[in-house]
Amino acid sequence: MSRKAKHVLRLSENGLMVPVEPEDLQTRIDYEALIRADYERCHPGDTLDFLKHRAKFLVEDQGLLLQWMEVAARKASDLQSEIVDEVIVLVRD
Repeated sequence: MSRKAKHVLRLSENGLMVPVEPEDLQTRIDYEALIRADYERCHPGDTLDFLKHRAKFLVEDQGLLLQWMEVAARKASDLQSEIVDEVIVLVRD
């Protein structure tokens, strides 16, 4: 059963609100774990948590967070594909 997060950051595009982060709390936690080290390596002196805080107020940071969440979604998809491939190999053996 998925848990809905209490607060989901949303980005306004032409007056329409689109979610910046996944609404499912566990998915959000997993995505953040996938990108946290990469974000902090690419942005020395900054943290993912501070980006999330700034994204509540600054549209530029909302866009940056959205891009990083897209990276996380691709990483999660790649990891899931690798797991499926490993299972297929094990089943064949």
